[in-house]
Amino acid sequence: MRAVLAACLLPFLAPAEAMACDVTKLGLEDKIAARSELQRSANEQTVRDLRTLRDAAIVLDAYKFEAECERLVTIVKTLTDDPAVAIEQSGDTDEDKAESIEQSREPKKPADKR
Repeated sequence: MRAVLAACLLPFLAPAEAMACDVTKLGLEDKIAARSELQRSANEQTVRDLRTLRDAAIVLDAYKFEAECERLVTIVKTLTDDPAVAIEQSGDTDEDKAESIEQSREPKKPADKR
């Protein structure tokens, strides 16, 4: 009975660092440096996207969304393990969509409170 109780409580007694999402295990910059496909200027956007996804994982981890962070880490790992697929999938060239997204990124002024 004690063994069952101990097994049930073990995850709650583990150090917080062990349960947190480990974005550093990605080694994204090392993978980018090692992949010639990702070094080409035509693939700069793909590299920016990979870095953005990594940064998003860091934010999710900071806000204690460990499961979501781990999922994002898995996605980035999958894309960097097969850069050809990442490059192929990132081929969205819809300029109107890109412009709309870029506009949504710009900070807006707060509305006047009168």
